[in-house]
Amino acid sequence: MSIFDHVQNRFSRVQQEEMSLQEYLELCREDPMAYASAAERMLKAIGEPEVIDTAKDPRLSRIFSNKVIRRYPAFAEFYGMEEAIEQIVAYFRHAAQGLEERKQILYLLGPVGGGKSSLAERLKLLMERIPFYAIKGSPVYESPLGLFSPEEDGELLEKEYGIPRRYVKSVMSPWAAKRLKEYGGDISQFKVVRLYPSRLNQIAISKTEPGDENNQDISSLVGKVDIRQLELYSQDDPDAYSFSGGLCKANQGLMEFIEMFKAPIKVLHPLLTATQEGNYNPTEGMGAIPFDGIVLAHSNESEWQAFRNNRNNEAFLDRVYIVKVPYCLRVTEEINIYKKLLEHSSLDQAPCAPDTLRMLAQFSVLSRLKEPENSSIYSKMRVYDGENLKDTDPKAKSIQEYRDSAGVDEGMDGLSTRFAFKILSKVFNFDNHEIAANPVHLLYVLEQRLEQEHLPKETFERYLRYIKEFMAPRYVDFIGKEIQTAYLESYSEYGQNIFDRYVTYADFWIQDQEYRDPETGELFNRQALNEELEKIEKPAGISNPKDFRHEVVNFVLRARAQNNGMNPSWQSYEKLRGVIEHKMFANTEELLPVISFNAKASTADQKKHEDFVARMKDRGYTEKQVRLLSEWYLRVRKSQ
Repeated sequence: MSIFDHVQNRFSRVQQEEMSLQEYLELCREDPMAYASAAERMLKAIGEPEVIDTAKDPRLSRIFSNKVIRRYPAFAEFYGMEEAIEQIVAYFRHAAQGLEERKQILYLLGPVGGGKSSLAERLKLLMERIPFYAIKGSPVYESPLGLFSPEEDGELLEKEYGIPRRYVKSVMSPWAAKRLKEYGGDISQFKVVRLYPSRLNQIAISKTEPGDENNQDISSLVGKVDIRQLELYSQDDPDAYSFSGGLCKANQGLMEFIEMFKAPIKVLHPLLTATQEGNYNPTEGMGAIPFDGIVLAHSNESEWQAFRNNRNNEAFLDRVYIVKVPYCLRVTEEINIYKKLLEHSSLDQAPCAPDTLRMLAQFSVLSRLKEPENSSIYSKMRVYDGENLKDTDPKAKSIQEYRDSAGVDEGMDGLSTRFAFKILSKVFNFDNHEIAANPVHLLYVLEQRLEQEHLPKETFERYLRYIKEFMAPRYVDFIGKEIQTAYLESYSEYGQNIFDRYVTYADFWIQDQEYRDPETGELFNRQALNEELEKIEKPAGISNPKDFRHEVVNFVLRARAQNNGMNPSWQSYEKLRGVIEHKMFANTEELLPVISFNAKASTADQKKHEDFVARMKDRGYTEKQVRLLSEWYLRVRKSQ
């Protein structure tokens, strides 16, 4: 199918379908979606969730405490927002059931750049997927059921067409009341149309923004008289009225009110009657206008706090369903957000050195976390990301302990994703000759940018401390391992050999037995075994070798039982992995001739250097980055 056919088909699909009122009522008997509320249609558009038993995934089980969680494919790329999305869906579920939520304003509360507007856009997009039925020609897209009286016709409609009485509740619009008078009370003359909500055509979807104190009035919500029609009609005639307000356009759909609490309070009053009573008054002396839709509002926390603290607004506070949309507090999900942003830009194909996105994500998340007591904030960040720190940081607390001590407002301040993406843009464009990103440029750009941000002194120093204490030293270790790994061709095999030998020696040492090397025939007594073990342990600063050896051997014996008697990977036990890496990477000097970009003394050295560069490129670096990062690493190591 060509693109032209595709667009033509889409256009044809959403065209109006016309029917008589009788045909519409027959349809209601067959299909309950013909009279479904906006909340019910939204639920259908969102679809069924994917149910995940987090107990089956080690990382998720730590994050969600083994709970069963729901993820909605409609919000698949909203990373780290499970809680906010679940609350939004709960709002629609309860509103669809006819509970108190159907009378409430859905209000997204969160910091700048936290994803409120993106969620609102997604909800409007979902709203467009399911059609609804309205009286043909109605300027407020009212339901055909509004033509009937709930008291007098409700029972008959339920008996004949199976329409529950709670759906026959809206008042007739002044426009429909005038038409009914013209038809002499014959409602069969009304036609019904099937419509698809549309952001483009403002059909059942509208957007309202606050004006300033002086020029905004309620007409932005309820419409106003069209002065051009006053020659033909009186001022209180529905045909002289322009139904152009946000509530008029969004009937049976969704009205988005951006930065709602920046609007003067007098402007917000129609929202109270529209949500509570299902109708609101126009600016002229006509009858009430029906509203059976969803009001979605969002703003930043400062506006909400100012509004909440004003006692005059109490009537409003009870009618708002708050969903907090904090910043992402999980590094892995934050990285996915950056990847999504990059995918929608021309930087998608630009080289990005390993650990660049992770380092930026870690810095962003650290800025949003509350400092814990008696524990490192870096460990807290790792625990929030679902890591198990039992072996590496005995002071680390459980995720629930961290959350309880941080309180409910964690994630409502810090550096936004928008800020992070601006940093990323600068990093990719830092080098005039190559559009690429790497962590060394990231560290430099971050420091520069923080100095320009006019942050409070305490905040600036805290952010700088994160860079100096956590980001830079850990990157030195990371790039060191990357370089060493590329230098050692058989890196993994080499590590496994050290691991296997250490486990064997430790096992014989614990059992107080002599060990004979099967290959060389060399005999090791307990003293010799101890010396061999210490060669590995001492450079890593193991303070209690006896306990450490027992721990390692116990771990390996348990792992062998589940691994057909084979030793596990040398990287499987974090404490010992660190010890082995220390042993492997202790000597930087032997690296120098291979990794430096100076003129080589021999052809053999040159060949080794070229092989090293090729292996680094295989790991995801450009040649220019290999040079920059190797020289940076050697410089940092020399200064330590």
